[in-house]
Amino acid sequence: MLCLNLCLNTSHDSGDHLFMLIEYNKLAKKRGEQMEMELIEIPRIKLEWSNWYSWNDLKEDARSGGIKIPNYTPGVYEVRYVDAEERLTIGRASNLRIRIRQGLVKGKAKHSSGKLIRENEDVTRIVVRWAVTDRPGAIEEELHRRYLEKYGKLPKYTQFT
Repeated sequence: MLCLNLCLNTSHDSGDHLFMLIEYNKLAKKRGEQMEMELIEIPRIKLEWSNWYSWNDLKEDARSGGIKIPNYTPGVYEVRYVDAEERLTIGRASNLRIRIRQGLVKGKAKHSSGKLIRENEDVTRIVVRWAVTDRPGAIEEELHRRYLEKYGKLPKYTQFT
Protein backbone atom coordinates (compact mmCIF):
# COMPACT_ATOMS: atom_id res chain seq x y z
CA MET A 1 0.00 0.00 0.00
CA LEU A 2 2.90 2.36 0.72
CA CYS A 3 4.11 1.89 -2.84
CA LEU A 4 0.72 2.84 -4.26
CA ASN A 5 0.57 5.95 -2.11
CA LEU A 6 4.07 6.98 -3.22
CA CYS A 7 3.08 6.51 -6.87
CA LEU A 8 -0.13 8.48 -6.42
CA ASN A 9 1.60 11.36 -4.69
CA THR A 10 4.58 11.70 -7.01
CA SER A 11 3.30 10.63 -10.40
CA HIS A 12 3.35 13.16 -13.26
CA ASP A 13 1.82 10.65 -15.68
CA SER A 14 -1.69 10.88 -17.06
CA GLY A 15 -4.47 9.02 -15.28
CA ASP A 16 -4.31 6.13 -17.76
CA HIS A 17 -0.65 5.46 -17.03
CA LEU A 18 -1.27 5.61 -13.30
CA PHE A 19 -4.23 3.22 -13.62
CA MET A 20 -2.03 0.75 -15.55
CA LEU A 21 0.67 1.01 -12.86
CA ILE A 22 -1.86 0.27 -10.11
CA GLU A 23 -3.32 -2.70 -12.03
CA TYR A 24 0.20 -4.05 -12.69
CA ASN A 25 0.98 -3.69 -8.99
CA LYS A 26 -2.18 -5.64 -8.06
CA LEU A 27 -1.30 -8.44 -10.49
CA ALA A 28 2.25 -8.67 -9.14
CA LYS A 29 0.94 -8.89 -5.57
CA LYS A 30 -1.48 -11.70 -6.54
CA ARG A 31 1.48 -13.62 -7.96
CA GLY A 32 3.48 -12.99 -4.79
CA GLU A 33 6.06 -10.95 -6.70
CA GLN A 34 7.88 -8.08 -5.11
CA MET A 35 8.14 -4.95 -7.23
CA GLU A 36 11.07 -2.65 -6.86
CA MET A 37 9.95 0.97 -7.22
CA GLU A 38 12.28 3.70 -8.34
CA LEU A 39 11.50 7.38 -8.78
CA ILE A 40 13.39 8.91 -11.69
CA GLU A 41 13.49 12.65 -12.07
CA ILE A 42 14.43 13.86 -15.53
CA PRO A 43 16.13 17.26 -15.68
CA ARG A 44 14.72 19.99 -17.91
CA ILE A 45 15.85 19.95 -21.50
CA LYS A 46 16.12 23.21 -23.42
CA LEU A 47 15.39 23.03 -27.15
CA GLU A 48 16.72 25.57 -29.60
CA TRP A 49 14.57 25.15 -32.70
CA SER A 50 15.89 25.95 -36.16
CA ASN A 51 13.93 28.29 -38.39
CA TRP A 52 11.13 26.73 -40.43
CA TYR A 53 12.48 25.73 -43.86
CA SER A 54 10.46 24.90 -46.94
CA TRP A 55 10.30 21.24 -47.93
CA ASN A 56 11.66 21.99 -51.40
CA ASP A 57 14.61 24.02 -50.04
CA LEU A 58 15.60 20.97 -47.97
CA LYS A 59 15.94 18.79 -51.08
CA GLU A 60 19.16 20.46 -52.17
CA ASP A 61 22.37 19.40 -50.43
CA ALA A 62 24.28 22.00 -48.41
CA ARG A 63 27.31 21.47 -50.71
CA SER A 64 25.17 22.75 -53.57
CA GLY A 65 23.88 25.76 -51.68
CA GLY A 66 20.99 24.05 -49.87
CA ILE A 67 20.04 24.28 -46.21
CA LYS A 68 22.58 22.82 -43.78
CA ILE A 69 21.01 20.21 -41.52
CA PRO A 70 23.16 18.95 -38.62
CA ASN A 71 24.91 15.71 -39.62
CA TYR A 72 25.70 12.81 -37.27
CA THR A 73 23.59 14.66 -34.70
CA PRO A 74 20.53 13.40 -32.79
CA GLY A 75 17.42 15.52 -32.45
CA VAL A 76 13.72 16.00 -33.09
CA TYR A 77 11.81 17.57 -35.97
CA GLU A 78 8.34 18.86 -36.80
CA VAL A 79 6.52 19.18 -40.12
CA ARG A 80 3.52 21.44 -40.85
CA TYR A 81 1.88 23.52 -43.56
CA VAL A 82 3.33 27.03 -43.71
CA ASP A 83 -0.04 28.58 -42.80
CA ALA A 84 -1.09 26.08 -40.10
CA GLU A 85 -0.28 25.37 -36.47
CA GLU A 86 -1.18 21.68 -36.51
CA ARG A 87 1.71 19.37 -37.30
CA LEU A 88 1.71 16.70 -39.99
CA THR A 89 4.33 14.72 -38.07
CA ILE A 90 6.65 15.04 -35.09
CA GLY A 91 9.63 12.71 -35.07
CA ARG A 92 13.04 11.90 -33.65
CA ALA A 93 16.34 11.12 -35.30
CA SER A 94 19.70 9.71 -34.34
CA ASN A 95 21.07 11.61 -37.36
CA LEU A 96 18.98 14.67 -38.28
CA ARG A 97 20.39 15.15 -41.79
CA ILE A 98 19.83 11.56 -42.87
CA ARG A 99 16.37 11.35 -41.29
CA ILE A 100 15.10 14.70 -42.60
CA ARG A 101 16.75 15.12 -46.00
CA GLN A 102 17.28 11.54 -47.13
CA GLY A 103 14.26 9.93 -45.45
CA LEU A 104 11.52 12.48 -44.93
CA VAL A 105 12.06 14.79 -47.92
CA LYS A 106 13.78 12.74 -50.64
CA GLY A 107 12.60 9.24 -49.78
CA LYS A 108 16.05 7.70 -50.27
CA ALA A 109 15.97 6.26 -46.74
CA LYS A 110 12.95 4.51 -45.22
CA HIS A 111 10.51 6.97 -43.62
CA SER A 112 6.83 6.00 -43.44
CA SER A 113 5.54 9.49 -42.59
CA GLY A 114 7.68 11.05 -45.31
CA LYS A 115 6.32 8.61 -47.89
CA LEU A 116 2.72 9.40 -46.96
CA ILE A 117 3.36 13.14 -46.94
CA ARG A 118 5.05 13.02 -50.36
CA GLU A 119 2.14 10.97 -51.76
CA ASN A 120 -0.77 12.87 -50.21
CA GLU A 121 0.19 16.45 -49.43
CA ASP A 122 1.19 19.60 -51.33
CA VAL A 123 4.87 19.65 -50.35
CA THR A 124 5.34 23.09 -51.94
CA ARG A 125 3.48 24.51 -48.92
CA ILE A 126 5.15 22.40 -46.22
CA VAL A 127 7.83 23.57 -43.80
CA VAL A 128 10.16 21.64 -41.48
CA ARG A 129 12.15 22.58 -38.39
CA TRP A 130 14.43 20.68 -36.03
CA ALA A 131 16.19 20.90 -32.68
CA VAL A 132 19.38 19.15 -31.60
CA THR A 133 19.17 17.09 -28.40
CA ASP A 134 20.96 14.12 -26.93
CA ARG A 135 17.56 12.85 -25.68
CA PRO A 136 15.46 12.59 -28.87
CA GLY A 137 13.22 9.79 -27.57
CA ALA A 138 12.29 11.66 -24.39
CA ILE A 139 11.70 14.90 -26.30
CA GLU A 140 9.60 13.21 -28.99
CA GLU A 141 7.45 11.59 -26.31
CA GLU A 142 6.93 14.93 -24.55
CA LEU A 143 6.13 16.75 -27.82
CA HIS A 144 3.58 14.05 -28.64
CA ARG A 145 2.07 14.32 -25.15
CA ARG A 146 1.73 18.11 -25.43
CA TYR A 147 0.27 17.85 -28.93
CA LEU A 148 -2.23 15.24 -27.82
CA GLU A 149 -3.22 17.44 -24.87
CA LYS A 150 -3.72 20.48 -27.13
CA TYR A 151 -5.42 18.85 -30.14
CA GLY A 152 -6.86 15.62 -28.74
CA LYS A 153 -4.98 13.53 -31.32
CA LEU A 154 -1.49 12.85 -32.61
CA PRO A 155 -0.31 14.59 -35.79
CA LYS A 156 -1.86 13.25 -39.01
CA TYR A 157 1.17 11.15 -40.03
CA THR A 158 2.37 10.13 -36.57
CA GLN A 159 1.29 6.54 -36.01
CA PHE A 160 2.38 6.08 -32.39
CA THR A 161 4.33 7.69 -29.60
